[in-house]
Amino acid sequence: MTKEELLQKLADIEWDDFECKASQNKLSEDVWSTVSAFSNTSGGWVVFGIKQEGKKFEIQGVNNGEKTESDFLNTLRGEKFNMRLSAKGMKYNFDGKLVLAFFVPSSIIKPIYYNNPINTFIRTGSGDRRATETEIMAMMRDQAFGSKSEQVVEGTSIDDLNKGSLETYRNQIRYDNPSFPYKNLPDEQFCDKVGISKDGQLTIGGILMLGQRDVVQRHVSNFWIDYLEIPGKTLAEARVRYTYRMQEQDNIWESYQIILQRLRNFVNAPYEARPDGIGAEDESQLYALREGLTNCCAHADYFSPMHPTIRVFSDRIELQNPGRFMFPLSELRTQIHSIPRNPNIIKFFRYAKLGENAGYGIDKMLAWEQLTKGKVEFASDLVSSTIIYWLGEQVGGQVSVQFGGTEQAIKQPVTRVDGTGNGISNGTSSDQDSGQVSGQVSGQVQTLIDTIRERAFSIIDLQKRLGIKSRRYVREEMIVPAIEGGYVLLAYPEKPNHPQQRYYLSEKGLKLVK
Repeated sequence: MTKEELLQKLADIEWDDFECKASQNKLSEDVWSTVSAFSNTSGGWVVFGIKQEGKKFEIQGVNNGEKTESDFLNTLRGEKFNMRLSAKGMKYNFDGKLVLAFFVPSSIIKPIYYNNPINTFIRTGSGDRRATETEIMAMMRDQAFGSKSEQVVEGTSIDDLNKGSLETYRNQIRYDNPSFPYKNLPDEQFCDKVGISKDGQLTIGGILMLGQRDVVQRHVSNFWIDYLEIPGKTLAEARVRYTYRMQEQDNIWESYQIILQRLRNFVNAPYEARPDGIGAEDESQLYALREGLTNCCAHADYFSPMHPTIRVFSDRIELQNPGRFMFPLSELRTQIHSIPRNPNIIKFFRYAKLGENAGYGIDKMLAWEQLTKGKVEFASDLVSSTIIYWLGEQVGGQVSVQFGGTEQAIKQPVTRVDGTGNGISNGTSSDQDSGQVSGQVSGQVQTLIDTIRERAFSIIDLQKRLGIKSRRYVREEMIVPAIEGGYVLLAYPEKPNHPQQRYYLSEKGLKLVK
């Protein structure tokens, strides 16, 4: 910081990285809370020799610069703080008055406190605030940043995985990453090779990604990814609190599949005959949105009391995560960062071609701005991070987006899907395909709809859930009429007899779930 920059700081109204202390004869006691606050947030300058009264500053200087410097730096390196700290010093002379400034960097290991953990401070605006218990715990969990998800859980095995999740995940890899070297290995070897397990025992990341619900809850008791569609710009404005809320799913993979299908309703997304409707090199709005969803799932702090939450409002899509961004937001648009909170989870997505190979995929998210003219905003504090996709003016005509019967006018095109799952066209929606369900369905079709609900099932899985031995009956009396009525879609619509075929509900079918 130059002398001119220091004077400019004194002319400003408020800073989050600059604090003045008179300390003319000795260090002021409140300087240590500032050191803690800067260490726990983004760093900042502590300046000695300037007295502040309200918004006025008076340069008084320090009487013994050598002693002030020694006392300050020795305390940082001593036993007062829980970690030894460092600071870079500068000296300024204002008409014979000595001013000392020290830059206290953000600490890699947090929290930083003096004497007792209760003396943990963070910087908000131009002041120091004592950290809450939640913020302190978040900082402590960050000490395991990048390693927690790779820890092995004793006594577990691949038998604790959701078999359907593992199967559909492996199918995704076979479909989109055919050159993947381990794609045809037996399950146990595959899981060890990709990091789902180590020597046959599951990792935390493997459990979160593909585990059975009771196993996930046993080891990550607070796991839950929440998804809501809210018919308004705020919860207060919405006539009903929400029109759709995803039920709790077993694991990350199951949650991801459902959320991605729901998000298709709010963007211009070209249809492709594949499980998630997006090609590996797709450059659509859904691709930009998918990158944010992948980021959300892979970088969440799953041991926080908070939950990852995706909210779809009438003017924006918000993805909020427990856990802060581990880099300055000012660098977000200019630098590539690759410091994932859960390294093996982000690898699981990348193996399936569902995540960027370098960094956080920020450039893919920012493609949204070119495609929709809506901004992408990022925010972060000690306990959470948020990505907001503003819907903006999108290419296409005026359409009515349905929120469970509540219309919200948004300028965006839609891709309509017929009863077989084939894309029809892009254009404005009509009353016929706006999501309204008319007429009655047979008892067999209703039973099928209520069985499928919000997941994708093979015909064998459906037989087991329905308790029906005749596969022909399930296919001809239930699945076929449900597809013809537009209530059920196929994961592989161009290959109805695909060995990995899965059936899931269309928007029309979801409205009939009891």
